[in-house]
Amino acid sequence: MALLIDKQKCSGCGACVEACPFEALSLADDKAQVNEACTLCGTCVDVCPEGALAVEEVTRAADDRAATSRGVWVFAEQRDGVLPEVVAELLGQGGRLAADLGVELSAVLLGHGVSGLAGELFALGAQTVYLADDPRLQYFNDDLYAEVLARLIALHGPEVLLAGATALGRSLIPRVATAAATGLTADCTGLAIDNQRRLLLQTRPAFGGNIMATIVCPLARPQMATVRPRVMKKAQRQEGASGRLVTMNLEAGLAAATQVLEMVRSLGEEVNLTAAEVVVVGGRGLGKPEGFDLVRHMAQELGGVVGATRGAVDAGWIGHAHQVGQTGRTIGPKLYIGLGVSGAVQHLVGMQSSEVIVAVNSDPNAPIFQVATYGIVGDLYSVAPAMLARLKELRG
Repeated sequence: MALLIDKQKCSGCGACVEACPFEALSLADDKAQVNEACTLCGTCVDVCPEGALAVEEVTRAADDRAATSRGVWVFAEQRDGVLPEVVAELLGQGGRLAADLGVELSAVLLGHGVSGLAGELFALGAQTVYLADDPRLQYFNDDLYAEVLARLIALHGPEVLLAGATALGRSLIPRVATAAATGLTADCTGLAIDNQRRLLLQTRPAFGGNIMATIVCPLARPQMATVRPRVMKKAQRQEGASGRLVTMNLEAGLAAATQVLEMVRSLGEEVNLTAAEVVVVGGRGLGKPEGFDLVRHMAQELGGVVGATRGAVDAGWIGHAHQVGQTGRTIGPKLYIGLGVSGAVQHLVGMQSSEVIVAVNSDPNAPIFQVATYGIVGDLYSVAPAMLARLKELRG
């Protein structure tokens, strides 16, 4: 698609410049011109009084793979021979998508000395595991992993490919999508199937989290999406389950342009927000950085961890490792407690799958109360200590 400007018709009135929500239009020599910020939303076309603007549809030939591709694949990332929880979540959702499509669920496993993980993938619902076990795959390398995964796609033609929106997935999967000449929707929070058209409906936040967009890839295959951790229900393990193991041998000359010389673990602050069962989150409503002392105290009493909103992190009250939301961690604890959290859409996206949500805020109209299981309107510096006192009383 492209925005076309008819210079003969354009009168230079500036209506399109004022209407553009992305500042993608300007006037030069009394004629409209467009820059790279254009999203082809069409707002300028609607307001132009001269009819000088139009969004051109570029017709793309149908991809032959759309008719022949079958199967739902999950990229089973691993680090040091350990599968993160997002793999179980993807296999759970992948199984539901595969059932809707009437196809097989498969997992792709790359690494060295990881063949033993195939049994776990079968237990989590994979019917086929595609395995590439080679010393060159011991350490994650974008170039080599992308090459191997793209070759597997070309050989076996999956209909859908899912991966975690983790640091590894966000680095690898865009390269694979480019190599496979297909589309990719990143950071999805919802997936479903349009059964009539066999299309993957990929839902994700858009426009800064202010709307939820559903995206489809009607022509190219596979349909690819990365999914944020803790937003999908985990697959139920079936002990003793088995399936088909397909091994891929890497040719001798296959090598990456870059080489990993050493893996050094971060010595910085590590906060396991994703796996925590209890998370106590502090927001801008704390009013001051010292307010996190109360958040830490409550988290310690409940055996949980400390989280924060982007506002609190941007204010410098706590480190980014604690951030929950669209630009931070996605969590799904058994208990979420928000102290001074207003509930901006970007934050809600990252915590709505929590089982029980307790919110304390002085504003009765705070959006957090719309998703809260229990909402308390009041001064958090009075309410939180009372909650802690009651907790200690119950514990005797």
